[in-house]
Parts: sequence; C-alpha cells; structure tokens
Amino acid sequence: MKINIIAVGHKPPKWAADGCQEYLKRFQRELTISVTEIKPAFRVGHADKNHLARKTEKDKIFLKVNKNAYLIVLDERGPQATTNELAKLMSTWMNEGKDVDFVIGGADGLDPEIKDQAFKMISLSAMTYPHALARLILIEQLYRAQCIIRNHPYHRD
Repeated sequence: MKINIIAVGHKPPKWAADGCQEYLKRFQRELTISVTEIKPAFRVGHADKNHLARKTEKDKIFLKVNKNAYLIVLDERGPQATTNELAKLMSTWMNEGKDVDFVIGGADGLDPEIKDQAFKMISLSAMTYPHALARLILIEQLYRAQCIIRNHPYHRD
C-alpha cells in the first residue's frame, strides 16, 4: 500500500522536518509513505479574497493526486477519528490493496471541489495546528496505526 501526503506548504521548520523524517524511516516496507509538497499560492491580506489562491492550489493538488487512490482530506470541520479508528481504516485499505492520498490544505484551507471529491474527510483535532505540525501529527498517527495493526508495543491502550 502506498500513502501519499499532499501538503500545501514548503520548507517546514527544521524541528518538523526532522520529526517527520524520524517517523517516516520507521514504517515497514510493505507500507510506503511519501510527502508531496505544493508551493502555496500568492495571497492577499484578507482571507475572503483568497479564493483564487485556493483554486490555484486545488489545480496543483489535483495534478499530484492518484486517481485510483482514496482521497482523504484533512479539515477542521471533518469528523474526528481515534487512532484505533484510523488503524481500522488503514487495515481495510491494506486488505483492499488500495492506495491513499491525504491532503493538507494551505493557510486558507482547501477549495470546496477537493472536499467534494474526497472519499473521506477527517479532522486531526478541534484545535487548529500550524501546517508543519499537522503534517508531523498525521505521519505519527499513521505510524501508530501501523503499530496497532501489527500488535507492536508502541501504542498502549
């Protein structure tokens, strides 16, 4: 199974990049995780005027999405999933042999068209995180979910 994290944002802070790399190197070989960075579009001062930025980012995202993969959108308005629920989803996807693309939007979120085409929308938390931290949290949770699936002691209930 291949998981691609498509994230709007480039050059995360060193601490976030180091954390992501630490978890990425821990994954088992049968689960390939990659991160595709999308350069953020130019923004004007007011968030309501940034629909053009979201549209530009949407076009770039759709160029990177695997049309045969499940598209999972991270959005604060989506339902929250527990780590065990994520592990069950991952186990199902692995059994189906289905690849998965996770999308993390830019500073003003994602274009509605991406959300409309998503197989599932998930919120990492009711809180708002910086995008670099959201990326790190997602990668750690995917690793933790893999550990649950494999009965590895990393996760403790």
